[in-house]
Amino acid sequence: MADIVQQRLEDRIPALEQLERVGLFTNKEVKSMLKRSTALEYKLHRTVQSKDDFITYIQYEINVLELIKKRRARIGYHFKREEIEYPIIHRINHVFRRATTKWQEDVQLWLSQVAFNKKWGTKTQLSKVLSSMLAIHPDKPALWIMAAKCEMEDRNSSESARHLFLRALRFHPENKKVYQEYFRMELMHAEKLRKQQQELEQAKIDGEYNFSPEILSGKLAEVVYRDAAQKIKGAEFILSLLQIAAIFDFTKELQDTILQELQSQYVDDCMMWDFMAKRELDAAGAPELQSAKGRASDTDRREERCCVVYEEALKSLNTEAMWTCYVTFCLERYKRKTNVNELKEKVINLFFFIWVLHLHEHRPFTKAFFMKMIEIEKEQETPKMSNLRDYYERALREFGCSDEDLWMDYIKEELGRHGNPENCGKLHWRAVKTLEGESVERFTTQYTLLQTGHV
Repeated sequence: MADIVQQRLEDRIPALEQLERVGLFTNKEVKSMLKRSTALEYKLHRTVQSKDDFITYIQYEINVLELIKKRRARIGYHFKREEIEYPIIHRINHVFRRATTKWQEDVQLWLSQVAFNKKWGTKTQLSKVLSSMLAIHPDKPALWIMAAKCEMEDRNSSESARHLFLRALRFHPENKKVYQEYFRMELMHAEKLRKQQQELEQAKIDGEYNFSPEILSGKLAEVVYRDAAQKIKGAEFILSLLQIAAIFDFTKELQDTILQELQSQYVDDCMMWDFMAKRELDAAGAPELQSAKGRASDTDRREERCCVVYEEALKSLNTEAMWTCYVTFCLERYKRKTNVNELKEKVINLFFFIWVLHLHEHRPFTKAFFMKMIEIEKEQETPKMSNLRDYYERALREFGCSDEDLWMDYIKEELGRHGNPENCGKLHWRAVKTLEGESVERFTTQYTLLQTGHV
């Protein structure tokens, strides 16, 4: 062990001498560094090795690099990097390799080495680390995505990034995030080529530098989209790809393709209808309106068109999920229109139309549906306690046997500004009689805490 440590220390001497010679460190500092390095080297070569010792060693060496960087900036000396920094960077990567070989399962170790090489610009080493990490952890989609982004952004290699995404899909053929980021990468690649083409045209350079129109228009991304759409079903996923495409200003044709297929293949998915309805808010309309009244009228017309789409959807998709989308949309518009009384009154009326219709025509309900209506009522300037009691009572008919939190919310409402505290005793008695199993005990505990002021 001593021979190995001695050799490691001797390898450091040329760089340490350079640090002193060029004035970055004093003789005293160099000796102190050598002493500290000796202690760290011996710890790494003990019979029983500790991960913490490796991390401490790496951190010490990184601190040295950072200090050299600051000293260089202070004295304005920017030479001999190959003789000073490069050996330290090489040494750090060597210790990282030893650590990741011994503790392969520690993803954070791998990520630390990736971060180190990204920061210090060692691109070749970065690729090697990513490749070794993925060989050990191919089951983690996030690592494949990160590796592909490194190839794209840090090494400027779209080809390597594409290769990694294709390999990732062999291990994770139905992973949404992998497909989303692969799709984004191909669009970024097309955008980069379009900028290069524009720069070449401005410089009046042509000939062999022309790029394929298909690639420039995002056809590779469309290939990814079609493959993804076959493997992964659901309007929500397709919409996520559409939203990514919308970020890029050259994808109108691709967006139209995705939108058409979304409408034709997902007529029974409330997410599709919800998206199509909300699109009406952003649809092109009249030229810029100057007056507040004109803008309010235009907003009113857009909201009307949204409602028409929702009501059209409900003709063929009369489900609670679809109704919830409609109610949620109305609530969002209501919150935005608190200063426009006419619009606010209209949206509130729509809420209660939906509420009454849903109560009469649809079962079973979800707790979230009732809580949404309670939220709507409480958002009004003067909430009606009679309406709140009605919603709570209806919710309790569905969930009163098992949901102690619902009883507690009702009691707190009665204790509030619009309630009647005298009703709390009756509610407590009813809850104890209605709740079943462990729910009774949980309710009793919460009620006691409320009475003693601890809730």
